[in-house]
Amino acid sequence: MTEQAISFAKDFLAGGIAAAISKTVVAPIERVKLLLQVQHASKQIAADKQYKGIMDCIVRIPKEQGMLSFWQGNLANVIRYFPTQALNFAFKDKYKQREFKGLGDRLVKITKSDGIRGLYQGFNVSVQGIIIYRAAYFGIYDTAKGMLPDPKNTHIVISWMIAQTVTAVAGVVSYPFDTVRRRMMMQSGRKGADIMYTGTIDCWRKIAKDEGGKAFKGAWSNVLRGMGGAFVLVLYDELKKVI
Repeated sequence: MTEQAISFAKDFLAGGIAAAISKTVVAPIERVKLLLQVQHASKQIAADKQYKGIMDCIVRIPKEQGMLSFWQGNLANVIRYFPTQALNFAFKDKYKQREFKGLGDRLVKITKSDGIRGLYQGFNVSVQGIIIYRAAYFGIYDTAKGMLPDPKNTHIVISWMIAQTVTAVAGVVSYPFDTVRRRMMMQSGRKGADIMYTGTIDCWRKIAKDEGGKAFKGAWSNVLRGMGGAFVLVLYDELKKVI
């Protein structure tokens, strides 16, 4: 095996392990963020039952759904996130990998009701959000570390502080795009009057008009969730030292 292939394998393994661990650790925050983002467009959450904010959501979830519900869907996320992040780190100097998501039953139902086009609800805004997030996530982190006297031997605390700042900025900037993306995905399979948004632009416009800044009240949870992203960056660097 060539040196390049060995290096690729190490990057892939370190990136995947770091991603799986961090995704599991921040799963409760991810759950809170998701509920706050989609509750206004969800038929399963009545208007009088909607969460008022992060703390209200954190308190009510274990009472109403049980503590384990914080990790609902985490296994699927880890399965999705492991290869994505592993490839992100393995190719990070040359390429940026796009993320993927989808379950068989959901794919069939969406295709039947909306056609192939329905599978790409929110695709444009998703790509925009990924570009913005990844550019900040990798670009600023590598640039900041490169400005240190000895980047390869930076103390883990310093690395984490840099990574936390980077992921917080990336999370806040990309959060509105993520919210619009999830709103568009939420209406897949709906017909007629149940369709809330005719497209991405219409979604942006209606959110701004009807909800204003309240639509993005989960942004702080996105910053907290960013701790996982910071953990991935730091853990990846540390794992590379021992693999």
